[in-house]
Amino acid sequence: MRSFTESGFYRGRPVFLTGHTGFKGAWMATWLQSLGARVSGFALAPERPSLFEDARVAEGMRSTIGDLRDLAALEPALQAAQPEIVFHLAAQALVRRSYHDPLGTFSTNVMGTAHLLDAVRRAPSVRAVVIVTSDKCYENREWPHAYREPDPMGGRDPYSASKGCAELVTSAYRASFFDGGAAIASGRAGNVVGGGDWAEDRIVPDLIRGLTRNEPIPIRAPHAIRPWQHVLEPLSGYLTLGQRLIETPAAASEAWNFGPAESSSVPVRTLAEAVVREWGDGRLEFATKPLDLHEAASLALDWGKARLRLEWQPRLDFQRTVALTVDWYREFHRDPSSARRMTEQQIEAYDAAR
Repeated sequence: MRSFTESGFYRGRPVFLTGHTGFKGAWMATWLQSLGARVSGFALAPERPSLFEDARVAEGMRSTIGDLRDLAALEPALQAAQPEIVFHLAAQALVRRSYHDPLGTFSTNVMGTAHLLDAVRRAPSVRAVVIVTSDKCYENREWPHAYREPDPMGGRDPYSASKGCAELVTSAYRASFFDGGAAIASGRAGNVVGGGDWAEDRIVPDLIRGLTRNEPIPIRAPHAIRPWQHVLEPLSGYLTLGQRLIETPAAASEAWNFGPAESSSVPVRTLAEAVVREWGDGRLEFATKPLDLHEAASLALDWGKARLRLEWQPRLDFQRTVALTVDWYREFHRDPSSARRMTEQQIEAYDAAR
């Protein structure tokens, strides 16, 4: 496929992006800005430290700070943007936080999604909506094979269950209210890594904090297998899906997996060791954390449908994913003002190689 820059599809197109102050949202907002889209965002204030602030993402868009659970605030922001495409990335995105705040997780991830779709019903400018959920939306039976889109929704922890519920909400709204209206699809991605993620209880931010402070790195479930993918991989899937929803709405209005290559599904400890090697400090010791809350032993996505019907596929292998991630953090550690430049450079190089 041609690069998004070459196609010019997003140039001048009004886009509404929820969650633009978060890790994935800040990368998405920056990519859309680089493509010439007219970006409006709606999200909570960024948690510090923040890629959104470090990369000065707000300078290239209309940014509204608000809560998805407040429909009276969300709907006017959507109406003011008059978007053609909506990308819904806002969420309570941390599994462990969902145990401590289950009600906040369900209200944000489930009712927040319902609020957005209900507001879209009354926004005639909207032609396409991409609802981003998670690979954890599936009922995880610890199967040896990768999960496919028709597999049942589920979730043992509040976060996973909330993402399964968000998928059901999306399906219900699509069937009930959008026949002949806006095209609605959902995108499911795996364990995303990349520069600028500073979240608590995530392996790569924990690794970077340990490396920069020369402290032991805490690791939970070192043998758990996860589908690691660079943040640009699923974002390219969402951008592709947004375009297809405009061009062929009937064929694209369904659920889609965007996973990494099979070789990128490796244990947590393998990722940790690869990051330390790439950083260049092999002396760092790991400190295994007790597994006090349930975490799945294995999880993988089958993205064959996206390859066949969207002509999308991951392009970064595991080593390249690690290298890009560590390069970003290393340069930021050397020069914090480099956040915008590094983010734009990695986006430009990835898009040019499509």
